[in-house]
Amino acid sequence: MENSQYYRSLTRNLVLIVIVVSFTPLLLIAALVGYSFETSYKGKTIDFLKETVKRNQQNIDVFLSEKLDYIKVLAKSFSFEELSNEEFLSRKLAILQQAYGGVFVDLGVVNSEGIQIAYAGMFKLERADYSKAEWFQHAIKRPHFISDVFLGLRRSPHFIVSVKQRWRGEDYILRATVDFVTFNTLVENVRIGETGRAFIMNQAGEFQTKPDPQAEANRQFFLELLKREGSIGDESGLDAASGVPSFMRSHGSSFKDNDIVAGEARFAGDDFFYIMTPLKSEEWILIFQQDLADAFRDLRRARLLALTILLLGGIAIVVTAMVLSRKMVSRIEKADQEKEMMNEQVIETGKLASVGELAAGIAHEINNPVAIMVEEAGWIEDLLRDEEHMETSKLDEVKRALTQINTQGERCKEITHKLLSFARRTDPRVV
Repeated sequence: MENSQYYRSLTRNLVLIVIVVSFTPLLLIAALVGYSFETSYKGKTIDFLKETVKRNQQNIDVFLSEKLDYIKVLAKSFSFEELSNEEFLSRKLAILQQAYGGVFVDLGVVNSEGIQIAYAGMFKLERADYSKAEWFQHAIKRPHFISDVFLGLRRSPHFIVSVKQRWRGEDYILRATVDFVTFNTLVENVRIGETGRAFIMNQAGEFQTKPDPQAEANRQFFLELLKREGSIGDESGLDAASGVPSFMRSHGSSFKDNDIVAGEARFAGDDFFYIMTPLKSEEWILIFQQDLADAFRDLRRARLLALTILLLGGIAIVVTAMVLSRKMVSRIEKADQEKEMMNEQVIETGKLASVGELAAGIAHEINNPVAIMVEEAGWIEDLLRDEEHMETSKLDEVKRALTQINTQGERCKEITHKLLSFARRTDPRVV
């Protein structure tokens, strides 16, 4: 029972030692390699997304700049008299639409009072009054202007590209409406994965493109992000010299350098990754967002694969440790048993050798009482021959001889018992 408990304890200790020695380097290496791989993968993924967003930011800025340049060339190439002629304006609109695939919806000339004095397009906007329109109030103060997306008189989303010119001391504006669908398609092309989408917001948090449901759901997050940095709804959030929103500066980024702000956020139960970069002279913000699970899907697969391999390896280590430990303990137990048997055999051999050495002395010890017994027995025989003439003294002599024989017999018996007890493991009794 005691030996069985000892071997069970030995098996358990061996299993624990093998598991600890095997798992310690395995877990350390897995942690270090996993951390390095995750850091490297995330860095490369974020860099790729940043580069993609930056490239599309440049494409959108180029698109807006090109459309503004077309209107600039048109405004500077022709006089006010020519541009205020609706037939002439219609011909120029047809040329633009033919050349640029319907990007320009209409053209119009607006005087300094906000009245459209010439119009070419599909809507009935002749003599339209834009004096109270927000885009006009900005455009009349600047050499050129690109408005935010708004509904306007036509009640459909669009934005205005305008150039201010002077004629006879009076300012006038040549404006063009850019097709919203074409512009929106340009932004919608920024698609990565299943959930990676881009959209544009202005500084007031208004969408400048058609948002998807996810962008609508997270709109409040981006509003709070910009408000927290003081760049929405007041001028305090803009740098006096550059107009750079302060939230970009707080991250060490500058709109002038087209730097990008990236981060991870959790809002309304969704974990997502976002990238923000400026557009249209820092008036718009291009925002890209993607679910973290989608952005780092391959990383999750790699994690799952690594955990599976680690789990299977751990199971293999445990099973191997148990099997080898049991085999080892079984061999140890067998060796202990063989050792014990060998020790017993050595002891028995030693006893036999001692018996051999003592045999002569014991034989001598036995020989003496036996000789006495033989002598006494002969003496009794002589006395018995003279039984008829036996005297009382001879009878006493016979009794004495018998007593001597019994005494010497007991002595021989005792010597024999001691010899057998020494030579055997048990204490035999000779009857």
